[in-house]
Amino acid sequence: MPSHPRRCLGGGLALALLVVLATAAPHQASAAVSFSTAPNAPNLPSVTLNAQAQVDLATMANWGVSQTSTQSGWNVTVQGDSSAGKSPVFKAYCPNASCGSDPTGYVTGGATLAANSLKLNSTGAGWTTGTGTKPTHSCNSGCNVDAAAPVKVASASTAVGLTTWATTAYSGVSLALTVPTTTRTPPQTGEVYRVDLVWTLNTGP
Repeated sequence: MPSHPRRCLGGGLALALLVVLATAAPHQASAAVSFSTAPNAPNLPSVTLNAQAQVDLATMANWGVSQTSTQSGWNVTVQGDSSAGKSPVFKAYCPNASCGSDPTGYVTGGATLAANSLKLNSTGAGWTTGTGTKPTHSCNSGCNVDAAAPVKVASASTAVGLTTWATTAYSGVSLALTVPTTTRTPPQTGEVYRVDLVWTLNTGP
């Protein structure tokens, strides 16, 4: 995933927050259903810790799904990646060859944020390209992104046309990370908080 500039929000200690993409193959694999553009949550702006609870905001990147035959419908889910070498929650991470005494990778025993700290809100988002019945966004009330179990973020019924559907118009508050007062800055220079997410395209609504 391409890196994004880190922005400080004022004086004090800046906390960089990275979101890493992983895209799973479609369940009940069907070549007729695929991501035209895979979901890719951007890195979040850096946060300056100030002993206050904060909410860090970003705009979800647009993505799309192509279905070329068989109106079986589809749905997209997201969850934290708990596979080896990954972290399903934001955790202290060294992105360099080394960070002080810590090697590249997640810091052993490093600080974390709680699961369900990052939410996607699709209020106002729509769909482009396709005609007729449209897919449905599922997160108008907010969905947990760094969840332990898959969370459905969008779906298409069997009435949705065979074409490519692309999301559009995610708002500037569509991604919101809760940063509690207990959040600690990683002890080594260069370390950040990072999370791994898995976005999965499934056949069937």
